[in-house]
Amino acid sequence: MEKIAGLDQAAELFKVLGSESRLALVWLLSHEPLTVGALADQAGLSQPLVSQHLRTLRQAGLVTSEREGKEIRYALADEHVAHVVLDAIAHVQEPNHQGSEQ
Repeated sequence: MEKIAGLDQAAELFKVLGSESRLALVWLLSHEPLTVGALADQAGLSQPLVSQHLRTLRQAGLVTSEREGKEIRYALADEHVAHVVLDAIAHVQEPNHQGSEQ
């Protein structure tokens, strides 16, 4: 079988997104750039845990950061990842979805 270009990078992307907490952060950031504190409040996670997940997302090139005064705002690096996450959520919410929870 011929190797499909980008398959290994796509697998790494799904590994990074394989955390419910990181999916929640990507979902939140798909709406607007947010600070660690705002992400923690909205996701119901501790600030240290959010920071750890943001570090992972940033190392994977999925999130960028920009300092605004004393705060750092995090944003998605591009909209592709938002589409992947939003499509996955929409897929499992479909009435005829045959997931593991029945």
